[in-house]
Amino acid sequence: MGAMQNALRNAATRRLLITWAVLMGLTLITMLSAQLGGEARLAALPLWSAGLLLATTFFKAHRVLMVYLGLSDASPAWRGAFVGLVLATLVLVASGYLVAQLA
Repeated sequence: MGAMQNALRNAATRRLLITWAVLMGLTLITMLSAQLGGEARLAALPLWSAGLLLATTFFKAHRVLMVYLGLSDASPAWRGAFVGLVLATLVLVASGYLVAQLA
């Protein structure tokens, strides 16, 4: 029984470490997309860069919700509610960005 528990613990630890590594990689992608946005440091990001930033932000938030908060084991209603809140937040951020670009 102890060997089985160790195997499960090792699998869970490995999953968390892989998720952490993916999140760090996505953070680097986000940082690079902001750096590649242009030479002007105070100018708004180009549309493609902002889109990449929001997409990686969604994926990172989704991984945190599913892996670290354990929503992968929760009911579909809980998963849908939290993913919906993340999407609503990102839609608000994107709409604010677009309004600022058009102004």
